[in-house]
Amino acid sequence: MEEVLKTAITDALVELGFGEVAFSLEHPENLAFGDYACNAAMVVAKTAGKAPREVAAELMAALEGQIEYVEKIEIAGPGFLNFTLSRDFFTQEILRANADAQMWGRNDSWEGKKVFVEYTDPNPFKEFHIGHVFTNTVGESIARLFMMGGADVKRLNYQGDVGLHVAHALYGMKALGITADSDFTARDLGKAYAHGATAYKTEAPGAKEAIREINKKVYDRSDAEINALYDKGRSVSLAYFETIYEQLGTKFDAYFFESECASKGKDMVLAYPEVFVESDGARVFKGEEYGLHTRVFLNSEGLPTYEAKELALAELKEARLGVCDHSITSTSNEINEYFKVLKKALSFINPEYAEKLEHIGHGTVRLTTGKMSSRTGDVISAIDFIEEVKDAVKAKVREGTHVEEITDALAEEIAIGAIKFATLKSNILQDSTFDKDQALSFEGNSGPYLQYTHARICSALAKAREVGVVPGATVVPETPYVLERMLYRFPEVVQKALEERAPHFVATYLTELASVFNTFYAHEKIADTSDSLAPYKVVVATAVAHTLKNGLWVLGIKA
Repeated sequence: MEEVLKTAITDALVELGFGEVAFSLEHPENLAFGDYACNAAMVVAKTAGKAPREVAAELMAALEGQIEYVEKIEIAGPGFLNFTLSRDFFTQEILRANADAQMWGRNDSWEGKKVFVEYTDPNPFKEFHIGHVFTNTVGESIARLFMMGGADVKRLNYQGDVGLHVAHALYGMKALGITADSDFTARDLGKAYAHGATAYKTEAPGAKEAIREINKKVYDRSDAEINALYDKGRSVSLAYFETIYEQLGTKFDAYFFESECASKGKDMVLAYPEVFVESDGARVFKGEEYGLHTRVFLNSEGLPTYEAKELALAELKEARLGVCDHSITSTSNEINEYFKVLKKALSFINPEYAEKLEHIGHGTVRLTTGKMSSRTGDVISAIDFIEEVKDAVKAKVREGTHVEEITDALAEEIAIGAIKFATLKSNILQDSTFDKDQALSFEGNSGPYLQYTHARICSALAKAREVGVVPGATVVPETPYVLERMLYRFPEVVQKALEERAPHFVATYLTELASVFNTFYAHEKIADTSDSLAPYKVVVATAVAHTLKNGLWVLGIKA
């Protein structure tokens, strides 16, 4: 409907001799002012030398009766045009939501295009901590938004299985007596990494030299003991990560590793000496020449850095999955500046890929106790974090509903929903703080609140079926319910969230929709065979359930 209105207004402006102008079309906060408000007359008035309300009157006259489903156009305030949609429009939209529930909210803005979305990117040998949970949450939601836009989305995961952090872990394993034959866990690897990182940082006697030597051996596979320890540790880490991806509801299409990018990345750097110049035995990209900063791509020992491997990764993605139309990498915003340099360097080597590469640097999420660090071992693992929230869910449900026990599976769905919604309810580009009590609130603006509202609707619909209320739209209220005037906006909200890479638009909308439904439910009986409007109320409630379910899916949350 938004597109229909924009086109009609634009055409009318041209016909009136005002030409094409940029104007806004928004939903008034107060529904008494209609379903859309447009400022076109005020924008035109500045250059036309007329009063805004005069232009608004001309525009209204040109538009009246010309737009299907627009019942009324009014001039408001200094020259806004307010559009009120017809009763029939809302009925048709409700029926559309129910006719193909799975497609409700989708658009075709990326139809026929292949999109890569890379996210999570945990490093083997290190703990999968809550920062990775939040990064996964953002990336998964971005992937689903593109799916809602019709894209063929490929979920990618790039993991650092070589590098100094691996050498830290292997050093720590040896120091702690862990061998390739030991029955160790991913938790043990996290402790070993923290031990090695601390030894390196505090310059424990011989630690730096030993760790650097291990790092070389990992790359050249020259030491049988190190190889065996590395292979076992890598395998244990990756298997552990898979259990967490399953919990979070993510299934990756392809995995990429630094080890497979290292050699190719080094060759690419050496093949472009004019781009990566020699500096004290290393190869660097001088970003200052482009308003950025200089970064090392090959260190003085000739080893490829993370930057060099990223160059190879870009080509490797398309070699394995085919040419893409767009490629997104979602990470913490702590590497925003790094990524700008990387993309600029890539533009000299693979300009086509650099052009379609987009980096989304999301904010970091802190707990009320502060930030985490895997380097010091002061890190909260994802598993522990989820379990802690699950325990809180169980306690809260028992306390609030007197249910003696809640299943572990349901508690996990609610806990994951709470964590994900808390991550996505605000602008993902900004830092935020996770507050467990707020995240688990059943009072509103939380994942559990939306899950509870969806469950409540399902319960009400079940009762309606039991008493024999048959869904139908033969008899409808003369004035649309406020709920209807909210529901039709869902596809529009999803498309805006996709365009602006802003899942919080969906989160905010769902919270408002749930609030409006709960108000509706407090005043209207759905399971009442004596009410002639009951069949239509069932139709509306069903559409709300579909909308909540699809919207929660966009956020990676189970309804």
